[in-house]
Amino acid sequence: MNATGTSTAAWELLDSGVKGVAKKYSQDRGTALTTADGRAAVLAVADGHGSRAHFRSDLGARWAVEAFTTCARVYAHEALRRGDDAANWPRLLAEARTLPQQVVHAWRRRVLLHEANSPAHGGHATPAGTAPTTTGTATAPPAGATAGPTAGPASGADLAVYGSTLIGAVLTERLLICWQLGDGDIVLVDPDGTTHMPFYTGPDMGDETESLCEPEAWRKARLHWQPLTGGPPPGVLLSTDGLSKSFADHEGFLAFASGVRSRAASHGVAAVQAQLPDWLGHAAKYSGDDATLAGAFPATGPGTARPHPHTDTH
Repeated sequence: MNATGTSTAAWELLDSGVKGVAKKYSQDRGTALTTADGRAAVLAVADGHGSRAHFRSDLGARWAVEAFTTCARVYAHEALRRGDDAANWPRLLAEARTLPQQVVHAWRRRVLLHEANSPAHGGHATPAGTAPTTTGTATAPPAGATAGPTAGPASGADLAVYGSTLIGAVLTERLLICWQLGDGDIVLVDPDGTTHMPFYTGPDMGDETESLCEPEAWRKARLHWQPLTGGPPPGVLLSTDGLSKSFADHEGFLAFASGVRSRAASHGVAAVQAQLPDWLGHAAKYSGDDATLAGAFPATGPGTARPHPHTDTH
């Protein structure tokens, strides 16, 4: 809070998504919010797999974003409380490495609760030819987790029905932490427009992707840890793969990301937010897929008052 009692936001946010042109509804979900009086930002996007075998993946994507933001808000508060002292960074890094396991457990508890009340296959066993997935009963839930339904090999719960990817980020003025499970894109954009993609390894060679529905899915999550010790923080853009697939090449996608930051600097983040649905809609016409983006940029001045509908003061 500043002297007038107004929340001072360190981050300005982008958050929008559109469904693919030939789809009944979107299997994507995304959110961008601030926490701790605007001093930290939490971003997340998820892409439900959407094929016949994953016919509840829209729910899986929604619960993926909810599970991540719940866990990431707690982590963001710890990063703010201890992150100014570099001596605490090794411990914060270790905690960042455990966050995917917390998220996967929370997601599976929510999925299994839904399964208990509305079985995907009408109360019957998993269909022949479909391998049942489990919650990985050899791994204990995280400390303090609320007890909930569990799934083991005998339960027959078909978690693949809810399969989804997940990308998330936590930003403070001292730390940037990103996590990714499955496809999608994270682009870091410096104030001069230079772009970096911490997890990019080249063009996708097919539709296969890691998923929350896999056993011990947290083991496949990737982590990017970046102390922010010199110069202003980068802008951070998270998007499902329906956006990047709409461009003819990788360079075109990076030019779009750089242009978003440039436009935000010249016209304001609110102006970019107003145009974002149109930009994503244009992209969806080319990719045919849902396109969702969540982003955060450093606020333009110290003490910038930035009321936002997704602000969380937990």
